[in-house]
Amino acid sequence: AVVAKPDEKWGETPCAFVELKPGAEVTAEEIIAFCRDNMAHFKVPRHVVFGPLPKTSTGKIQKFLLRERARTLSETSEDKPS
Repeated sequence: AVVAKPDEKWGETPCAFVELKPGAEVTAEEIIAFCRDNMAHFKVPRHVVFGPLPKTSTGKIQKFLLRERARTLSETSEDKPS
């Protein structure tokens, strides 16, 4: 899932939250490189966060929780891509 992360320079930038299948391995750099090759520049996430995605009882991703996490990341981390 991708949500907007507050950014001082651009206002907001894409932040990808990724839940890998068991046994799958991929780095944030590989995800960003794939996106650069297949998406418009402004859509490419600057940050990738790995972990379980919060879901409702019906299995939908709770994006409002991801937006809160992205906001928290921008407040607690330096502005370096993951």
